[in-house]
Amino acid sequence: MKTSTISTLKKELSMLPVGDVIEICIKLVKYKKENKELLSYLLFDANNEQEYIRNIKTEIDSQFAEINLSHLYFAKKSIRKILKNTIKYIRYSNHKQTEVELLVHFCTKLKGSGIPIKMSNSLSNLYLNQVRKVQAAISTLHEDLQFDYMKELTGLNSL
Repeated sequence: MKTSTISTLKKELSMLPVGDVIEICIKLVKYKKENKELLSYLLFDANNEQEYIRNIKTEIDSQFAEINLSHLYFAKKSIRKILKNTIKYIRYSNHKQTEVELLVHFCTKLKGSGIPIKMSNSLSNLYLNQVRKVQAAISTLHEDLQFDYMKELTGLNSL
């Protein structure tokens, strides 16, 4: 089956009646959890970005509280899962400020978690890559925001 381009799909959707577009959206949402989450964000959270960020930070906090610290292997798996979810939420928003805030929060929680990051190359690389992503995202923001976030980032640069 050949996949159509976005512009073709957009033209076709614009010609359909509203009821048919709603039916198509319901079908999309029915089969994939990510589609449902994205539609929920677009309908309920997109107009209040600060509340969305606050909710995601709360979720990150609860996920860090549930990390199995009995073995470094289990901690790494949990951290990767938390990061995967965080990146998914950042993708929904598509705002650089949201990306910076959520990744800074993730790095702060990881650094303060008591997990020996230095003992694992993969964890230290994961942490440093996220710090680099934050630096890159900060460089695209307004100067005033850059200054504020760079102050937060200075505490994260060292393991």
